[in-house]
Amino acid sequence: MTSRDDIRNIAIIAHVDHGKTTLVNEMLKQSDTLPEHFDIQDRAMDTNAIERERGITILSKNTAVKYGKYQINILDTPGHADFGGEVERVMKMVDGVLLVVDAFEGTMPQTRFVLKKALEQHLVPIVVINKVDRKGARPEEVVDEVLDLFIELGADEDQLDFPVVYASAMNGTSSYDSDIASQEHTMKPLFDTIIKTIPAPIDNSDEPLQFQVAILDYNDFVGRIGIGRVVRGRIKVGDQVTLMKLDGSQKNFRVTKLFGFFGLKREEIQEAQAGDLIAVSGMEDINVGETVTDPNHPEALTPLRIDPPTLQMTFRTNDSPFAGREGEFVTSRQLENRLRSELHTDVSLRVDDTDDPGAWTVSGRGELHLSILIETLRREGYELAVSRPQVIYREVDGVECEPFEEVLVDTPDEYTGSVIDSLNKRKGEMQNMEQTDNGQTRLTYLVPSRGLIGYSTEFMSLTRGYGILNHTFEKYAPVIRNWNPGRQKGTLVSMNAGKATTYAMMGIESRGTLLIDPGTEVYEGMIVGENSRENDITVNITKGKNLTNVRAAGSDEMARIKTPTHLSLEESLEFLNDDEYCEITPENIRLRKQILNTNAREKAAKRRKQAQNK
Repeated sequence: MTSRDDIRNIAIIAHVDHGKTTLVNEMLKQSDTLPEHFDIQDRAMDTNAIERERGITILSKNTAVKYGKYQINILDTPGHADFGGEVERVMKMVDGVLLVVDAFEGTMPQTRFVLKKALEQHLVPIVVINKVDRKGARPEEVVDEVLDLFIELGADEDQLDFPVVYASAMNGTSSYDSDIASQEHTMKPLFDTIIKTIPAPIDNSDEPLQFQVAILDYNDFVGRIGIGRVVRGRIKVGDQVTLMKLDGSQKNFRVTKLFGFFGLKREEIQEAQAGDLIAVSGMEDINVGETVTDPNHPEALTPLRIDPPTLQMTFRTNDSPFAGREGEFVTSRQLENRLRSELHTDVSLRVDDTDDPGAWTVSGRGELHLSILIETLRREGYELAVSRPQVIYREVDGVECEPFEEVLVDTPDEYTGSVIDSLNKRKGEMQNMEQTDNGQTRLTYLVPSRGLIGYSTEFMSLTRGYGILNHTFEKYAPVIRNWNPGRQKGTLVSMNAGKATTYAMMGIESRGTLLIDPGTEVYEGMIVGENSRENDITVNITKGKNLTNVRAAGSDEMARIKTPTHLSLEESLEFLNDDEYCEITPENIRLRKQILNTNAREKAAKRRKQAQNK
């Protein structure tokens, strides 16, 4: 069977921050793709504002570069396990992968995760050892680590014989040799290795059409867009085709538009054939994994498997006393419509109704996945309140199970004992412990996902910010009973409404850690600090100083408090307990009790205690 020798389809996979997106940038710059003197910005593939700010890729991106007579179609995939659903589906669209590994950090949890997905699809690998110019880089050792990982994951003999390219994507250099002196300002070694190693797509364009949707996009003008690979045959604008649904049903429709990818643009095309990566519009009811076929030969491809969500939260309309002050979209209808629209493109997300008409259960692949959605909503002008994240339990062979994650920790030796103690308290089970020459210890643990909610803040405190924590979903295992890993400390809760005063805060700060600044507007039931003990305390944080005719010299200058702690969105979600909400608006993130009234909250707490004692 002939092949299309002018095309190569590859995905770039790596752990977070190992340089995938920077490498794609350099490939665009150094190929024959962009006009001469075109000024390409850093991380050009990360078009989402949150992606650019956080330095992570959230959604898979398509591009294509020209190299001589060849077109190399590239898919830049997320490195974080929370967006693993994107990685799994992309693997079906390509014939090979570039595995990018940091020359200093070596293989990490998400390296294992993404590589496992690639090997399962029997894709041809190329290993790129990136950041060879980094201080402490150990490229040759890292190649050995990668080989060990390939063997551990059951790679076949052909996959074990992978070529290696050494590069510094930041500097735009590469070579075939681990010696940094051999680096030259060119990506030619990488391009040549791709052309030589990655197989060309089979050219079966004369057979009946099969096109499988791997990624969804949405556009207000053309509706839902299916992105995928033409596996067989040809497709043209205006063609009548049959969509093979996941439920076994069939729908006929007409192809209204086709798009190809070239450089940083998505361009309209009239026709595509086997081996091409394209986007198709005209099918409002299309979903990931479904197959577009020739009406006379309706043969579906094997549906794509998507790992189910492992974490859920309640999203609800904001009903605090400050509701509607800042947001443009504040009603339950607006919030529900926006959450449902997210399902157009995010197949790892679930939105389910609850008994409360103003609340929905939103399930995702992890804390980062859900916090990115929340951050997106607040930037778009939505107001909402969310509950503490909860893991999703599942029945396996008649046994109730919960998700467990592999945790990889790199920490300076002096903090190792504290980290081990903290993970043991969270029901972690040590799998491995290695000490390196540079005073670092690497710990591998298996920890229930419940135990990791809120752990990253504690971990950074334990290691004074010098530790690196990574975790990825490993398996479902029997539930650990009689264990609640939630926050152990209580809260300082405002008993009234008004503005927080420095005078009142001076009297309160000895009881715990304050979370708001003087002058912050508060309401009854709003959390203003963390108690140093286990119980909640209601405080009068708006109390003013009694005025007298006598003014003591320097009295105002003495009104000083410790700098309050300001929690980020992720830290706020981790802070929550079961009886609390995080109120999110375009301008503020506030923590609050679910029951705002002090008397009603105390009565409810008594009833809960009585029920537990029975």
